[in-house]
Amino acid sequence: MADAVLYETDDEGIVTLTLNRPDMRNPISDPEVIEGLLGALERLDSDPAARVAILTGAGKGFSSGGNINEMKPGGNVNGGVPTRTRLNYKRGIQRLPLAFAALEVPVIAAVNGAAAGAGCDLTCMCDLRIAGESARFAESFVKIGLIAGDGGSWLLPRVVGWSKAAEMALTGDMIDAAEALACGLVSKVVPDHQLMDEARALARRIAANPPHAVRMTKRLLWEGRRSDLATLLEMAAAMQSAAHATDDHAEAVDAFLEKRKPVFKGS
Repeated sequence: MADAVLYETDDEGIVTLTLNRPDMRNPISDPEVIEGLLGALERLDSDPAARVAILTGAGKGFSSGGNINEMKPGGNVNGGVPTRTRLNYKRGIQRLPLAFAALEVPVIAAVNGAAAGAGCDLTCMCDLRIAGESARFAESFVKIGLIAGDGGSWLLPRVVGWSKAAEMALTGDMIDAAEALACGLVSKVVPDHQLMDEARALARRIAANPPHAVRMTKRLLWEGRRSDLATLLEMAAAMQSAAHATDDHAEAVDAFLEKRKPVFKGS
């Protein structure tokens, strides 16, 4: 069986992660996909050469979310009794938002086709989102009598705001790429055939910066979602002292004063 998640890297420090179940529109609730994603994120975070990642889906869709077939009693999601189902979530898909939150490497979601249910929430676990014109998004759990068991009720309001998140979650309706852009779910919509080129261009802009500063900036942005100002300022002061001590900071200052392009080495 082909890898559930493909991991590709290039010499610019850009890693591409591809959900690789195109025949099923890339559901993410199956154990092999969850483990594949968790393994890819661990590899990504531990690789000092990795500066930014792009997450996309193989085939015509980003991710259909949960595998409906596995929601029957006794499946990988529905354990048949409430206590078993609870453990299936905690030991399964709920590990993903925690892993993304702990990850220091920025992740760009390049959304092709549909991102439904847990697939929509997966885009919200990423730091940036751009979409092809055919992209569609739905917080669709309510349509099948469920709720967002993967953290979507925490993630989505922080991306699109309370009112829009409530509309999406309570109706379960699909929105198109234009509406996703208007509500801030994505920052850019491009023709489908340009999606990965645009994602790589954005990744290069991030990868061009000092990697330690990029990782710490991402960490502060995530902490800002849950910390008060005083706590965040204390964390920022500690990180800033580390940033001041890096060779890349010294190189940036020298390059600015010498009016040349800096060369960052991640040191």
